[in-house]
Amino acid sequence: MGYRVAVVGATGNVGREMLAILAEREFPMDEVAAVASSRSVGSEVELGDTGKMLKCQNLEHFDFAGWDIALFAVGSEATKIYAPKAAAAGCVVIDNSSLYRMDPDVPLIVPEVNPDAIDDYTKKNIIANPNCSTAQMVVALKPLHDAATIKRVVVSTYQSVSGAGKAGMDELFEQSRAIFVGDPVEPKKFTKQIAFNVIPHIDTFLDDGFTKEEWKMVVETKKILDPKVKVQATCVRVPVFVGHSEAISIEFENEISAKQAQDLLREAPGIMLIDKREDGGYVTPVECAGDYATFVSRVREDPTVDNGLVLWCVSDNLRKGAALNAVQIAELLGRRHLKKG
Repeated sequence: MGYRVAVVGATGNVGREMLAILAEREFPMDEVAAVASSRSVGSEVELGDTGKMLKCQNLEHFDFAGWDIALFAVGSEATKIYAPKAAAAGCVVIDNSSLYRMDPDVPLIVPEVNPDAIDDYTKKNIIANPNCSTAQMVVALKPLHDAATIKRVVVSTYQSVSGAGKAGMDELFEQSRAIFVGDPVEPKKFTKQIAFNVIPHIDTFLDDGFTKEEWKMVVETKKILDPKVKVQATCVRVPVFVGHSEAISIEFENEISAKQAQDLLREAPGIMLIDKREDGGYVTPVECAGDYATFVSRVREDPTVDNGLVLWCVSDNLRKGAALNAVQIAELLGRRHLKKG
């Protein structure tokens, strides 16, 4: 007997990826529903590459009773209304928005990092999926933290426009085309031109000068990995369609060499180490798009601090940063608690 799974926000970038990954990983489903806003009702989305088309149902009228799992890929406003309704109906919500991430009664899960935390899901029947840039970073940090105890992390991100949804991808395409043909460039989704540019600003500014995206990386890393780890982040939007990159500097309590780190990362779940000290011996966003792994390259010792390492981390933000992690949470939930399929 399999699960009944609802994908909420099925017509968006992440929702479509969720459907694709459910199919690719052969998640044990008896039934899957594509749920979306009223403007998408009646349109069809494909269940991965299976050829099976799903007609979108209206979120406003969808009855979650009898459904086992709902993967939410809608904004916080809609989630705030409908996630509690789904949870109250007995359907476990796995939410990709930021709404519940820091709720003390909602586990924030990356299965390779803190699987045991999922046991607290019954408090609200909701499980939170972390921010895309946090998810890939903690996967890379976990084996190193277990080995040598991380004190401090300084990370600079290079985040693709798909993190801002379809509108972000469209804007990069349209601006690039406009530049080539000599048309004027007008920023709409982003605060400045994104084509052939970088923007050191993601989400809203806070009173201390950091942005909310940077704040998310700090507090989510503490909740998932270890509350004692200090994190400082600078988050930057770059003209890449899919794939987030991160330059990560790590300071440890205990000594760890680059060779030891490479050996640990090579064997760690969810990580692919590609680290050759030669031209092209590293991974870029173009190569990671469409892949499940979190790629780590350029592992080296930091001579400016005691017990320091520096590394490069790349992942498909629509997959490990969102849809894949959500499906992995569903798989973990099934193994540990629901036990169907």
